[in-house]
Amino acid sequence: MESTIQNKLLTRKAVKVYDPEYKMSKQEITEILEYANYAPSAWNLQHWSFLVIHSDEAKEKLLPLAYNQSQVKDSSATFIILADKEANKNIDTVFDPSIEDGTMTEEVKSILAGQINNVYQNESYAIEAAIMNSAFPAMQIMNFATLKDLGTCAIGGFNRTAVQEAFNIEDRFIPALIITVGKTLKEPRTSSRRPIESITKFL
Repeated sequence: MESTIQNKLLTRKAVKVYDPEYKMSKQEITEILEYANYAPSAWNLQHWSFLVIHSDEAKEKLLPLAYNQSQVKDSSATFIILADKEANKNIDTVFDPSIEDGTMTEEVKSILAGQINNVYQNESYAIEAAIMNSAFPAMQIMNFATLKDLGTCAIGGFNRTAVQEAFNIEDRFIPALIITVGKTLKEPRTSSRRPIESITKFL
């Protein structure tokens, strides 16, 4: 089983042509997001939210903002990964359950909260942390969709400002990445990778 899983992940390709007739249910989409939500993050602040473009109306709205890339319209669902610039506001939501179950003390929470709020005074750090940490669940979405034999494609080319306005996304979030998920209709081309020896240095 392990080799099958490894093979699926290692042979994943960016799907550009989806079966527009294939429909994922909200339950199937939610399951993938639940898996993605286990991604790691700095201080466990979980610097992300998800906007799922699922209805035909929402897809048509997004299509021109994503420069008419057809996979946005033909995939079963498009996930917009929202990077949270104000993840420090998640402190209570994230830490209080640990206090309640006895795995964290109020003292530890206070120390961590001090560290977090201190670094979040730096706007550059807040943006950097948002983008970096939101990349983790984005990859999780693609991995778990792949394990369900679904095609995926990560899209960075879209009008972020227009997407923010069109879908009334709060200013605290950056629309960082689009991921399309659905049933592959046309097998994508194979791409090569640089030899690991050429990009790795041991010290």
